[in-house]
Amino acid sequence: MFLQGDHISLRALEPADLDFLYTLENDTSVWHVGNTLTPYSRFVLEQYLENAALDIYTIKQLRLVICNQEQEAIGAIDLFDFDPLHRRAGIGIVVLAPYRGQGHATEALNLLLHYCQHTLQLHQVYCSVTASNHTSIKLFKNASFEEVGIRREWLRKSDGDWDDVMEMQRVFPV
Repeated sequence: MFLQGDHISLRALEPADLDFLYTLENDTSVWHVGNTLTPYSRFVLEQYLENAALDIYTIKQLRLVICNQEQEAIGAIDLFDFDPLHRRAGIGIVVLAPYRGQGHATEALNLLLHYCQHTLQLHQVYCSVTASNHTSIKLFKNASFEEVGIRREWLRKSDGDWDDVMEMQRVFPV
């Protein structure tokens, strides 16, 4: 395993993760935060998996699979917009519905933050969370992220209403 915690581990994507990715990326309940309105085909996801092994310095992103103790894929945590010059990256996380509320996201985030600070030597990380997603706001605040701004009516919800997005940031101590 790439990063090992007490109850979960983070590992790189494998070709065998195609079905897991297909389920994750085609979960319509999270499409509004991923800026997509169309399903992903298996073919597109196979191509993505082929490039996922490229170095973070090359593709400026990293997706890790969150696995439980039984080594089942239960979610994903991403670094995106990786900027080695300014030593920062964005973070996104999703845990499949049956595994939410069990502390997996907290443990995965803490493992990734340690990796960001001590291995990648980032200065800061950031995330964007819908203002109505109180669970994620709590997750990031508990991990020492601070609110740095609100984007008003930033995401259109499926019911036609709008959701604000909270911008959050964590600066690592020097």
